This record gives sequence, structure tokens and C-alpha cells, in this order.
Amino acid sequence: MAKKPKTNPDTEQESLAKELKSLIPKLDSEGLAFLVEQARVHLYNMQVDELNRAARAANAASARSHSITAKTRAKGKAADIQDNMSIRGSESGSSFYLFFRNSNIMFSRDEMTALVKIANGKGTDQEIGERLYNWINRERKDVFATVPLANKFDEKLKTFASVIKKSFKLRE
Repeated sequence: MAKKPKTNPDTEQESLAKELKSLIPKLDSEGLAFLVEQARVHLYNMQVDELNRAARAANAASARSHSITAKTRAKGKAADIQDNMSIRGSESGSSFYLFFRNSNIMFSRDEMTALVKIANGKGTDQEIGERLYNWINRERKDVFATVPLANKFDEKLKTFASVIKKSFKLRE
């Protein structure tokens, strides 16, 4: 059995692009709209995969380089909270998990999009924290069971916003 020769990814991409271009004149508007939507979904999924890889690498590096002391834990400093809070996407990209201490909670893509917009909104850390708190209180009260928040001024809200900003970027 002969080995399959390796193909150059650039050559393969050029070949596929040429084939797609040749098919475009044969498609109706509905078919073109479908292909555009699929391309957008695929691009989004590629971005999510890249963010997930970066988050995994960051979490692995953080786990190797940080050891939380009992003293820090007792004081409840923001560094302790941050070390225990992270967001990871599912493999399909349709859901995201907020990990806090030994628990996690799932958010849909739409919910995470809303949280990213809030975290990246204008205002002080306190104002952003208040908006996050209001959204959680209105849309997902079950989050309070996973991440106990005392009030709109809880330091964990600032950390949550920071973790969201580090994990996701707003598209222009």
C-alpha cells in the first residue's frame, strides 16, 4: 500500500477556493446566503477554538506557577478569587463554563455574549460590576449558588469582569 503524498495546505486551499469560485455562478441567492452563513459560523468556531487553546495554556501556566497559600485564602484577596475563577468553552462552542473554586455553571453562547458586552462596556469597575450583578439577578439567579455574591459591590464581580475580558474579545 503506497503512502498518500502530503499536500501543501496553501495548494489545497487554493484548489478549494478555485472550485468554490467555479460553483458560485451556479448557485441561487438562497444557496449563496447559506454558504456565507456557514462561513461566518465556521470563522466564529475557529476563533472560539483559538480562545479555548489560549485559555487552556494560560490555565496550565497559572497552575504551574501559582501556589495559593493558606494565608491568602484566609484573607480572601482578589488574587485568590482570580486563581479560582476561569471560563472555558465547550468543544462545540455552543456553551461556556464558569469555573469557581470546585464548582462550575454553564452559560449559552447568547448569555456569554451578553456578559462579554457588559464586561467590556463603558464605566468604572464598580459600574460594570453593578451591571453584571443586575444581569445575573435578572437572568440567571442560579449563578449565586455557584459564585456567592454579597451585593453589587462584591470584589468577585470585578474579578468576573476581568476573567471575561481576558477570555473574550469584542468583535468590531
